[in-house]
Amino acid sequence: MYVHTPTPSQQDEQFKAPEILRSAFFISDGTAITAETLGRSLLSQFGNVKFDVKIIPYVDTPELAYEAVKRINEAHRLSGLKPLVFDTIVSDEIRSIINGADATNLDIYEGLITRIANEIGEAPDSHAGMAHGQVDSEDYKARIDAVHFALDNDDGARTNHYDGADIILVGLSRSGKTPTSLYLALQFGIRAANYPLTEDDLDSSNLPKVLQSYRHKLFGLTIDTERLVRIRQERKAGSRYASLAQCQEEQRAIQAIYTAQKIPNLNVSEMSVEEIATRILQITGLARRIG
Repeated sequence: MYVHTPTPSQQDEQFKAPEILRSAFFISDGTAITAETLGRSLLSQFGNVKFDVKIIPYVDTPELAYEAVKRINEAHRLSGLKPLVFDTIVSDEIRSIINGADATNLDIYEGLITRIANEIGEAPDSHAGMAHGQVDSEDYKARIDAVHFALDNDDGARTNHYDGADIILVGLSRSGKTPTSLYLALQFGIRAANYPLTEDDLDSSNLPKVLQSYRHKLFGLTIDTERLVRIRQERKAGSRYASLAQCQEEQRAIQAIYTAQKIPNLNVSEMSVEEIATRILQITGLARRIG
């Protein structure tokens, strides 16, 4: 009978200790979106470190603050590494409870609010959730309308509302048009439609007829061929659609269209959706409707 004897390297792999991750907590008396956004941006500067991220929103009472502290202390006990705590808590009382945890506390608001108060000579209102409670109804409506517009005009499914678009994103299939459209809507209130240039549209350097009247609104997204192949393989592995030859052919064709039609475009291969949206605003000069 054959008995497999693991090699030394295989034995090392079998008994390899699990990787210990440092915990990072994003805590807020509101949604924690601000704490998470700023915290993740800061942590991204340390690309060689993996973090165990935990999000705790709506910590707006002392009782909930003490519960959060228990979770933070437990993470410290289990890993032996002090967690990083990013918070956007306005209440001094609740913040002081969180600051009592066995962690490195990074109060996003505290230092900034104190400096602002000192500069303008006005004490801040420390009511918990104040930062999240003042919702501008016009901004909210603009945001929701823009999101609905992006969803209704996604992927070229409908084209009869392009008169109302602030921008129309074009590009190959799987180049990031949909998430960028939604981010522009959600963050900036911009009405973004998107239209995929398919194989049928790439036969010449002319634009599809439906886009010709809106050339001034077009913005192109490009993506490196190798990355495009990987993304398409995840969707339709082994298909002609995901083949290197097909992706190369489509890339050449769409670049010809961008050049012939003088369509501004951006290579988004190494960019997050936040970066893509910000660069689009910078390049086009498009004015945000909110924020």
